[in-house]
Amino acid sequence: MLLGKKRKLGRKIEKIQTGEKLELSETIEDKDLLLYLGLTNDNNPLFIQHDYASMTPFKKPIVPQVMLIGMVTAAVSKYLPGPGSSIKKQSLSFPKPVYHYGKVHFLFQVTDIDQEAHSIKMRVEGKNEKSELVMEGDLEICPPYQPKSITSNTLDNF
Repeated sequence: MLLGKKRKLGRKIEKIQTGEKLELSETIEDKDLLLYLGLTNDNNPLFIQHDYASMTPFKKPIVPQVMLIGMVTAAVSKYLPGPGSSIKKQSLSFPKPVYHYGKVHFLFQVTDIDQEAHSIKMRVEGKNEKSELVMEGDLEICPPYQPKSITSNTLDNF
């Protein structure tokens, strides 16, 4: 437990501006796929069986879309707005598949800020090595709140 210890939080809503961008790239490795598949017990043959995938229009195994969503969530949690933030709503589509060992370049852009609702909206796009769109959508995010000071009521939830 980290009571009283300083935590690095992401940027507060007042410090975020419309038009801000974040770019990052992720490469999907075997270890990532195996961790995901093991944690979720997802044994979809489209994700892991080369013989099955070769008989589909995809031609080879694809990366589970929820793994890409996890990369988006991680970027929000780590970078923009950063630690302490939470995705409230998302609308994402996946026009093309991502294949094993693929690299995805993500672009996030803040499109709207609603201080009263303590919410920001962001657009996200993911492109593969060929600059083809593999993911796009919109996010509504709750940026980190300024923590209140510790009082006798703070520990009621523990």
